[in-house]
Amino acid sequence: MKGNVFDIKRFAVHDGPGIRTTMFLKGCPLKCKWCHNPESISPKQQLSFLEHKCVNCCNCVNVCQTNARTKQRWNRENCILCGECVKVCFAEALKIYGMEMTAGEAAKIVLQDTAFYRNSGGGLTVSGGEPLLQAEFVAELFAIVKQQNIHTAIDTCGAVAWDKFERILDMTDLFLYDLKHTDPQAHKDGTGKDNILILENLRRLSDRGKAIEVRIPLIPGYNDTEENLQSTEKILSGIKTLTKTVILSYNDYARTKYTALGMPDTMPIKF
Repeated sequence: MKGNVFDIKRFAVHDGPGIRTTMFLKGCPLKCKWCHNPESISPKQQLSFLEHKCVNCCNCVNVCQTNARTKQRWNRENCILCGECVKVCFAEALKIYGMEMTAGEAAKIVLQDTAFYRNSGGGLTVSGGEPLLQAEFVAELFAIVKQQNIHTAIDTCGAVAWDKFERILDMTDLFLYDLKHTDPQAHKDGTGKDNILILENLRRLSDRGKAIEVRIPLIPGYNDTEENLQSTEKILSGIKTLTKTVILSYNDYARTKYTALGMPDTMPIKF
């Protein structure tokens, strides 16, 4: 089974307990206006161009066979994502997000740091995007690393059908669960979808006895009102298996990513 991976961070310490490897998969059902990983939203490969790194050597122009890159501009509609321009860009201004790999290939990378996981109580976290859009790949990956008793975690927005959770439920030790707003309409305004399925899946995970760490990105003017925070507290009081609640402060550091990917810049958020 192959997955579409856009990043792998070894020695991560903020995505679950201990020292971890965090693997990021492409594709997300939400379009949060404050998204810090815009490269994760599309399930397809994307070319990123950081203009401030470009030294105008024109190596990319010389190797491009589709006129996607000229001396004057990028014609993204012509790009076939062959990667030839990335290979010759010594300034590292170009990067392709998204790489297909098998679960076995991914597991080989993860298992390189087994000693660190065991000594720190760490393990593997699969994030995104929404990793459960690639539930079959995650299930196969988890099955491999579980043979070495590696702790596993999923970082999820919760906006997927329950059968996706069921596919990996027994192999997942911890769910890092995003909670963005308690009001369905406000949630839709900020993310493109309401939160009905998200809250339902959160309760289901709790009822199944799965450990849950809720993560709340605190967006000024959006979900930082007293009313929403009190409503959030009420919801979380009913989650029997809640291990921790983490507040994530907002920043707009990802702004350059939107420009580099040719995507509309939706940061900062002003509701």
